[in-house]
Amino acid sequence: MAQEEPKKVEYETQPPAPTDEPVESPKDVTEEKTVIPPPSVDEEKPEESKSLAVVEKAPEPGPEPAEDKKSTEGSVHRDSVLARVETEKRISLIRAWEESEKSKAENKSHKKLSGITSWENSQKASVESQLKKYEEKLEKQKAEYVEKMKNKMALIHKEAEEKRAIIEAKRGEEMLKAEEMAAKYRATGTAPKKLLGCF
Repeated sequence: MAQEEPKKVEYETQPPAPTDEPVESPKDVTEEKTVIPPPSVDEEKPEESKSLAVVEKAPEPGPEPAEDKKSTEGSVHRDSVLARVETEKRISLIRAWEESEKSKAENKSHKKLSGITSWENSQKASVESQLKKYEEKLEKQKAEYVEKMKNKMALIHKEAEEKRAIIEAKRGEEMLKAEEMAAKYRATGTAPKKLLGCF
């Protein structure tokens, strides 16, 4: 609320005449508020030779200071409420931003983890297929090697049988020859020239 500005009092020749009503000295407005009634028309012109005296009008006590207090309290209260609302708004924006960033980070890491899992699965499948190929190759080589070894063993057995047959045949020939020579020596009555080492 705007307060009235104090008016300047100008004196022409003499100071103003004292009025019937006592003028109180200004006191602290908060201590005691007094109202000086405005001078009446009769009092303004007591004499022609005297100049007009203008008395400052003190602000009217009553609802205005209470309204000022209420308005300042209301203004302070409104400012604190607005500041609180602004703070809550800022905090909620920060919280929303934080949740958004966390969600983005979570989605990003989940996407990367699923990518790593799919990469791992494809690499494992590739290695397993290579392992199966090697196992099949090794099984094939093993079968071929086993076949070769079996064939080799059969060949060795066959050669051994042939050698045994040759030795048996030679033994049979030598036995026949020995029997024939013994019969010849018996028939002639002569002794063999070669004697055994035991005689």
